[in-house]
Amino acid sequence: MRQITTEPLTAEAFAPYGDVLDAIGDFRLINAGLCRRHHDRAAMDFGPDGRAGISIFDAVPRSLPYDFDLIERHPDGSQAFLPMSEHPFLVIVSDGPDATPRAFVTDGTQGINLHRGTWHGVLTPLHAPGRFAVVDRIGTTPNLEEFRMQTPWTVIAG
Repeated sequence: MRQITTEPLTAEAFAPYGDVLDAIGDFRLINAGLCRRHHDRAAMDFGPDGRAGISIFDAVPRSLPYDFDLIERHPDGSQAFLPMSEHPFLVIVSDGPDATPRAFVTDGTQGINLHRGTWHGVLTPLHAPGRFAVVDRIGTTPNLEEFRMQTPWTVIAG
């Protein structure tokens, strides 16, 4: 059995795959000083023929250990996941179908933006409800490639 261990989601560790969306660091006050704006947290990329769309995903929660054999990527656009509850979720990313994947767990306040073309696991909430706002490419051409592994991986808690 092939295993990977979860690690905390940090901007530095996740940088090769995308952006961590959180409300830490620099901000400016807006709304008469009652709101902190953490500005421009992700580099969204929808390619020359796409536009931004916002969808709502409602995924079935999973638990650790978690077995998976499917990864996917979106070659024509980035994809951001913004949880609609304050629960951690699992983020699996990989440098390619034959590479060893990495598994991150959010802290319950973080979202992610996957860079265009990043191989990743499916949406994996760890608690109900598994509801997310998703910002990704809307276009006339397909933007999904899937790869099913012959030998699954098991994610265990770190």
